[in-house]
Amino acid sequence: MKKITIAIDGYSATGKSTLAKGLAKKLNYLYIDSGAMYRAVALYALRNNLITDGQINIPKLISELKNLDIQFVFNPSTYSSETYLNGENVEKEIRTPLVSDVVSKISSIKEVREFLVQKQKEYGKNKGIVMDGRDIGTNVFPDAELKLFVITDIDVRVKRRLDELHSKGIYVSEDEVRKNLEERDYLDIHRKENPLVQAKDAIVLDTTDLDKDQQLEYVLKLIKDLKLIKEE
Repeated sequence: MKKITIAIDGYSATGKSTLAKGLAKKLNYLYIDSGAMYRAVALYALRNNLITDGQINIPKLISELKNLDIQFVFNPSTYSSETYLNGENVEKEIRTPLVSDVVSKISSIKEVREFLVQKQKEYGKNKGIVMDGRDIGTNVFPDAELKLFVITDIDVRVKRRLDELHSKGIYVSEDEVRKNLEERDYLDIHRKENPLVQAKDAIVLDTTDLDKDQQLEYVLKLIKDLKLIKEE
């Protein structure tokens, strides 16, 4: 069976990671959460006092990138990959509001993006991969056979992010979540380095009224209808 590359871009809390995980499981593909990689860098910066009063010590962070080992380790009990930073499972910690508040600033740094994009391209060199993020179809895998751009109503996004955080034992207010999402949207769209934009050949998927099973069913049908996966 000929394998393809699936690139999923979109705003925070649109369900793109859940969709990507579901597709990877169904197709027996590798799943990579590119956003988790930026979150891991943000966590490293926070832990090593490279962020003070919201200001990043960019030269120091750039010099420290060589010390970061970011890996994804498959957890068979959850059937998902978890993020490891220098050998430590940081999957839960990188999802905290503290990291969320600075990750867009981290991801706007040119050298950080170059460092991580190189790693992301290495993951996908043999195809058979589903990766989600904000510049996957435009920058990381511009030749991906299937590109999706996921959008969702902001009120639905806020509820989904709240539910996600609560399920992990992280409790924040609705206003905090909304403010974080709106700020991240602005920073992602307006950053100089590979901003969040819809690839010209991407298919828009509005998940506002679709649950995760309906989203997965839609994309699997799309792959079949477009005859993207064929017998070799």
